[in-house]
Amino acid sequence: MLVLAIESSSQVAGAALVDEDRVLAECTLNRGLTHSEALMTLIDSTLKMARVEVSDIDLFAASRGPGSFTGLRIGIATVKGLAQALDRPVVGVPTLDGLAYNIQYTDRIICPIMDARRKQVYTSIYEYMDGKLSRADEYMAIPLENLIDRLLVDGRQVVFVGDGIRVYREVIEGRMKEKALFPPIPFREQRASSIASIAMDMATRGETSDFKTLTPFYLRKSQAEQRRDVQKTSTR
Repeated sequence: MLVLAIESSSQVAGAALVDEDRVLAECTLNRGLTHSEALMTLIDSTLKMARVEVSDIDLFAASRGPGSFTGLRIGIATVKGLAQALDRPVVGVPTLDGLAYNIQYTDRIICPIMDARRKQVYTSIYEYMDGKLSRADEYMAIPLENLIDRLLVDGRQVVFVGDGIRVYREVIEGRMKEKALFPPIPFREQRASSIASIAMDMATRGETSDFKTLTPFYLRKSQAEQRRDVQKTSTR
């Protein structure tokens, strides 16, 4: 099975081509360019490097959120368009699952943190159970301090992953000391190959859909929607 996956949930833009036992090609860009500028170029480069035609793809996948509202819409729209044109199934992979997947086979807690602004993070908690990565809590958009409180109660060491490290590392280390661990740079942020690998596992379990039903997963409303809600409340 050939899987083409797109990552566009943050400033990272990526495309990866994966089969059952290897990453054939992967392109990642983390320079703050808009995904509308970068994604199709990354997809084209990935396919060309692997000498694969887009018509050879068996499954399309995308990170579906949480994350940047605009980035998610662009990535999912791209995957939906390709899947529709080629009549292929699609898989939407939660972004936090993809981040946690970057950290393999550890007995420590894995905690992806994505900067959600306003001192909040998108997050969940993962651990390996019987050699399998499992999510141990719900997907959350919560203040960082609240997350740290929860992790300190558990008492185990925590491997943090995600772009929230750049923003909050000092705060985390200040409160958690030696309980906080941070992976090497190549594993800290979103990778399209992780999305592709999870998507392949989901496909083997029959968890695919068609392009019509793939939608972004938002943990909270956009700023524009929040402003509209405030305006409606104030005019009542």
